[in-house]
Amino acid sequence: MSDNVTDFTFLQGVKVIDFTQFEAGPSCTETLAWLGADVVKIENPKMGDPGRRLRPNQPDTDPYYFHMFNANKKSITVNLKSPGGLELAKDMIRQADVMMENFAPGAIERLGLSYAEVKAINPGIIYAQVKGFGEGSPYEKNLAFDMIAQACGGTFSVTGDMDGPPTRPGVTIGDTGTGMLMAITILGALYKRRESDEGHHLQVAMQDAMLHYMRVNFATQGRTGKAALRGGSKVPGISNAPMGLYPCAPGGANDYVYIMTSRANPEHWDRLLTVIGREDLIGDERYLTPADRVANVREVDEVIAAWTQGQSKFDAMKLVGAAGIPAGAVLDTDELNADATFERRGVMQTMEHPVHRPFKMPGWPVRVDGKATRLKASPMLGEHTDQVIGEWLGLNDAAIATLKTDGALG
Repeated sequence: MSDNVTDFTFLQGVKVIDFTQFEAGPSCTETLAWLGADVVKIENPKMGDPGRRLRPNQPDTDPYYFHMFNANKKSITVNLKSPGGLELAKDMIRQADVMMENFAPGAIERLGLSYAEVKAINPGIIYAQVKGFGEGSPYEKNLAFDMIAQACGGTFSVTGDMDGPPTRPGVTIGDTGTGMLMAITILGALYKRRESDEGHHLQVAMQDAMLHYMRVNFATQGRTGKAALRGGSKVPGISNAPMGLYPCAPGGANDYVYIMTSRANPEHWDRLLTVIGREDLIGDERYLTPADRVANVREVDEVIAAWTQGQSKFDAMKLVGAAGIPAGAVLDTDELNADATFERRGVMQTMEHPVHRPFKMPGWPVRVDGKATRLKASPMLGEHTDQVIGEWLGLNDAAIATLKTDGALG
């Protein structure tokens, strides 16, 4: 374990009751847990969060997705469809500062835990919801996952080659990106509540969240009056060259380096020509200005690629970066996983789980006073049931045993 990790206590004493599943909601509540909140995940006694990918009467062979979004939490199993289980959940809500859910449209209301009902129980609670589509949208009742939100939120339309079809980005900003926006808003609501004890109803739609991540594209729309285009490795709307991916040795699937010269710094082009040994082109009128290079972009790219193909992506990044020109090697998950500097800084940490093998995963990336927050194991299904019910509600072992016998608790 790196010395650069500690337990963050920014949200110490904040109680979060977590009715989330899969990724968008859990990524939000995991963030609160990393910041020190007591996050208790309420799960179905039989299978728990569907993100666990449990199989009936068989061992879980794929726990990694669940680990990623539920570190540092506690789990209790409550049968919300039993009167006793629902009442127990309401008792916990009375003690909570935040309630978070991302069930299908209408599901939380059918359980009897709408905002109006929860506010009557706890007027100061921060009630947070992630939905696929916003209230008033024609698709308000539709289900959504990451790829649906991204398709409907515009990210597909600006990803891929210009002459190719729309492409799903390789990262789950539809889910985790939405969760981060909600986490930030919850923090703001908690800060304000210190003054007034006032609760709030927070809701974000995944489609709406994608518009936030499309702001540069909407700037292009505003400037051109037309839909923002796909541009492959280029950036549509930014007329500059060289800018893009260039192939490197030995020619593997991810052996590329991204190089971008800035229009704001005319020295970048001359510096790059020096690095690649093409000083003969310095001052060449065909490539003198950014506009000239854009007009001759195919030739410019060929000049750069002729050099990068003889370099590894790491050497190309090092040499170009050392000249003060932005450059980045295309790194895959295996290469990132093997980079020990992430572990030393606490950005990647190994989860020591009571059942599954140790698993290295990204933690919270913001370091405070030089340290990252400590990663703790994702919970086993119902692992903390007795502990949480005792701590939150003050019930003794006999009372907890009765709730289990009655089917309220798993």
